[in-house]
Amino acid sequence: MQWKALAVALLAQTAAAQQMIRFGCSQLVIERLDPLVNPGALESPHLHQIVGGNSFNASMDPADLDLVADSSCTSCTFSEDFSNYWTAVMFFRARNGTFKRVPQFPNVGLRAVGGITVYYIPPYDGKTTVTAFKPGFRMLVGDAALRKADGMQRQLCHRCYGAEDYEGGGETGGAPCTGSDTQSLPPTPCHGGIRTTITFPTCWDGKNLDSPDHNSHVAYPSDGTFESVGTCPETHPVRLPQLMYEVMWDTRPFNDPELWPEDGSQPFFWSTGDKSGYSQHGDYVFGWKGDSLQRALDARCNNAVCKELKVQSSEDAMRCTKAQTAVEDVDGWLESIPGQPMVD
Repeated sequence: MQWKALAVALLAQTAAAQQMIRFGCSQLVIERLDPLVNPGALESPHLHQIVGGNSFNASMDPADLDLVADSSCTSCTFSEDFSNYWTAVMFFRARNGTFKRVPQFPNVGLRAVGGITVYYIPPYDGKTTVTAFKPGFRMLVGDAALRKADGMQRQLCHRCYGAEDYEGGGETGGAPCTGSDTQSLPPTPCHGGIRTTITFPTCWDGKNLDSPDHNSHVAYPSDGTFESVGTCPETHPVRLPQLMYEVMWDTRPFNDPELWPEDGSQPFFWSTGDKSGYSQHGDYVFGWKGDSLQRALDARCNNAVCKELKVQSSEDAMRCTKAQTAVEDVDGWLESIPGQPMVD
């Protein structure tokens, strides 16, 4: 409890220094759908965890998609946010070769069932404005096929927590993707679990809501960083809020050295079949109601406290779930990772 109190205090100090919209989205469904990369396919190549509006489906054709009108609930804190956010899923491989999905736990200060902590961050100077995403906007960051550090996009990382009692508390360790954070999966046991951070580009071409590769219509600042209020390139002049995901993985049940490979190598895999960690990625489809997100950004709302937005209870958010479309077991001890019959 002391760790938890310290973490909340540190979070409050950080929020005071930089106001940002931060909220939890509980797990909507875990399944093999990917309407961005594999639209219409009822079994995408790898498993995802999806959060947000319950109109999520295999195709999500932008020509007739209306997440706000088509959703009856959202698993996110803000009841006007019917966006969908999704990431890969983590698995543990036992010495006998079987796989078990790694459970999740809530981030500090939040109540949720698994899911993702979502951030929308305005510029750090406290005055520069940003343009909220538009209806139909979508993007992804990261590369599911990547197996080496070369080519990995900025600010995708893993944090290894050392405190065994980390349950939404514990050490915070500074800004994401700094200090001892790694692009690869941590090589040694993390006694308090693993946090993954996924940060999206912050400059938009101002024209295209999507692109064939789902990321060419967005870019990073041409000089400096978002944090330093760097300049957007001429090709992508519109400044966006910084969208960031944090995902908390409870690796503690698997920390016994007797469970790890005899050679001491780390036993965790992404659902892409990747043991390196470099394939971590995130997908996003915008679905906020009306101008609610723009109003919240202009008001520089702080965490989940925002008079511009409607908030629902954690219980209502956790009740918003969706049955699998591509039905398969994702929770037992499995002979292989779904969609990945062979892994290195």
